[in-house]
Amino acid sequence: MGDMLKGKVAVVTGSGQGIGRAIAIGLAGEGAKVVTNNRKPGSTGYAIMKDTSIKTLSHEKKEWLQREAEAATGDAGTTAITIKDLGGEAIPFFGDVSNFEVARKLIQTTVDSFGKIDILVNVVGTFAFSNIWEMSEETWDHVNSIKPKAHFNCIRHALPFMIRQKWGRIINCTSTGFAGGGDATNYATANAGVLGLTYGAAKELYKFGITCNAFAPEAMTRATFELKARIMANPEIISNLDANSRRFASMLDKTPGPENVAPFIAYLASDAAEYISGSVFFVSGANVGIFSDMEIKKSINKKDGSMWTAEELKQQVPQGLLVGYRSTAAPQEQSYP
Repeated sequence: MGDMLKGKVAVVTGSGQGIGRAIAIGLAGEGAKVVTNNRKPGSTGYAIMKDTSIKTLSHEKKEWLQREAEAATGDAGTTAITIKDLGGEAIPFFGDVSNFEVARKLIQTTVDSFGKIDILVNVVGTFAFSNIWEMSEETWDHVNSIKPKAHFNCIRHALPFMIRQKWGRIINCTSTGFAGGGDATNYATANAGVLGLTYGAAKELYKFGITCNAFAPEAMTRATFELKARIMANPEIISNLDANSRRFASMLDKTPGPENVAPFIAYLASDAAEYISGSVFFVSGANVGIFSDMEIKKSINKKDGSMWTAEELKQQVPQGLLVGYRSTAAPQEQSYP
């Protein structure tokens, strides 16, 4: 047990299993009192795999999927018990924080139980797949009603307490999936929304001594083995993925464990990270990276200050603005034109 977060109180949403569970245990290991959270007691079942897909798997693959699912079971209660067994303090809160009122109750329960809230780590999220031209409203809402809405809900209710004490750490889980790829534009949108929420909140809150950052983890979780099972059930998925998504799919078996994410989150939540805000980090095992800031990297301007004409832009954009350009949507690296 460390003491980097001694005296702090943390909430970790989506901490019944996987990355959220590992972070909750990690924060407690650094001395924080933790409120764990997931929707309901017991296993929440498969997040990605559907019965129709499971039926297409061979007997051996079905058994493998079942073993992985059983190993990944857990909820806010079991995470809190683990923290207590390790000598820490924790209480569970069950409820769907994509509901505004439930999120309020989570934060109020934290303050009522421990007297304050210092750290909020928003990990909750989900998947649903479909080509965008076939996607139903339900499939879109299933993902986007959680990210970034649940993150916002918890932030909104935690902030009055953090502002009053002039100290706070908000850490939002996103995904490299914000870049898009495959049949998950809803997921890309949800995670890109987390970036906007993080950037906006960071700029509003810095003056109050409150930081807001995001992290995109790469870790072995329920989602990881379910993604692998989905590809087993539908091998044609691979051919529809972009190069980066195919690379990710090929490395699913080599993904590091979720416990490797926790130390960096504990650092971001500490006093030592008071100057870090509005940033997005990548965390995978021993690899920690920072994404580039969203800024204009190149521009063209008319010397006389007059408006460009379409014909002028036809000539000047390729020669100036797009030199070395590569479309992120292109199937392989291509320079413009």
